[in-house]
Amino acid sequence: MKVLLIGATGLIGSSILAKLLSAGHAVIAVSRGRANVRRQFPQAQWVSIDLRSVDSAQEWTPYLEGVDAVVNCAGVLGGSGSDSTDAAHSRGPATLFAACEQAGVKRVIHFSAVGVDRQTPSEFSKSKAEGDAALRATGLDWVILRPSVVLGRRAYGGSALFRGLAALPLLPRFRDAGELQIVQLDDVVATALFFLAPSAPARVELEIVGPQRLTFNEVVAIYRKWLGSRPAQLVDVPDRLIDWMYRLGDFCAWLGWRTPIRSIAKQEMVRGAIGDPTQWTDMTGIKPQSLEAALMAEPADVREKWFARIYALKPLIFAVTALFWISTALVSYGPGWDIGLGLLYEGGLSGPIVPLAVIAGATSDLIIGVAIAFRRTSKIALVAALILSFVYLILGTILVPRLWREPLGPMLKIWSVMVLNVVSLAIVDDR
Repeated sequence: MKVLLIGATGLIGSSILAKLLSAGHAVIAVSRGRANVRRQFPQAQWVSIDLRSVDSAQEWTPYLEGVDAVVNCAGVLGGSGSDSTDAAHSRGPATLFAACEQAGVKRVIHFSAVGVDRQTPSEFSKSKAEGDAALRATGLDWVILRPSVVLGRRAYGGSALFRGLAALPLLPRFRDAGELQIVQLDDVVATALFFLAPSAPARVELEIVGPQRLTFNEVVAIYRKWLGSRPAQLVDVPDRLIDWMYRLGDFCAWLGWRTPIRSIAKQEMVRGAIGDPTQWTDMTGIKPQSLEAALMAEPADVREKWFARIYALKPLIFAVTALFWISTALVSYGPGWDIGLGLLYEGGLSGPIVPLAVIAGATSDLIIGVAIAFRRTSKIALVAALILSFVYLILGTILVPRLWREPLGPMLKIWSVMVLNVVSLAIVDDR
């Protein structure tokens, strides 16, 4: 079988990709990027396409020749405003569905989200529902799968968030969060493979949900038990502080970071993720696993505990690293200006090169700090920060060697800064 797989580097898409390739199927894998995932699956034919930028069905035509089925796993929690989600979930898929009709590809499996046909409180839900409607309007042998919150052994998205929250000694009480019927990634992948069979039913819409209704805090409690931790102390957090946290998440998303804590996620949390699995289980024969059973089948090891503890620290690490370089620049431009000049004069420099050197150093610090803050440029900025730290270390030793004897240890502390940069480089990837 030859399959066109959209969203092949996401949680669900990459898992389906692995199963298809291991079964010997040919896969045209479509994604926006993620070179590391592409290197993991060199057997696939990789194509770089962003659903949000596809304007016509003809753009899909070269990739549909000889294709037996299409699986659309693409989805974004949010982007640059509502237009981004609409393009990714509605307008972009509509061009794909039209192209399938033109190319004679009948079987299309489309991933939506549970409850979007009943409640659409956010742009995410609204756009998902519109994408579903576009597919239903075609003459294709379509299957619309609406999973609840999908969790698995892989630390990604919700799986990563719940692990991170489970490592906190104090846990906010999420009073407004709706109930969740957690579904396991393995069950979702098995469902997609079931419907890829030529004899499988078509023109069906199924809710893919787990067997239990759990509150948000109950899900975190199950993860804490899995990690071997005692029950967390629940605390009531003022609504204003929680809103501020979501706004901070929106800002981080604007910087390019994948954060599950943002305004659109809050809207989806309030809606909850529940449904009726009866039709799904009757049709496929799949018996969904409960969250606790799935976790306890594979006990957590030290890697899981490390990840859970680092998850909550990661934004702090990057914030401190970026602010360190930005603040050193501001200090050099402002109250530390004369001190910087004095150190260079002490090192034997003179003339107009001295203020220019201070300006160059401060500007370099500022550029590095801002670049670290943006996800797209963070890696190269962290490497530049390491190089610049070595330069400062060498120049400081040559020009003002007495700094090694200073009680506050300015030269010794450079090593701590470099280690912080190395740690940041080690954890910059989010999947």
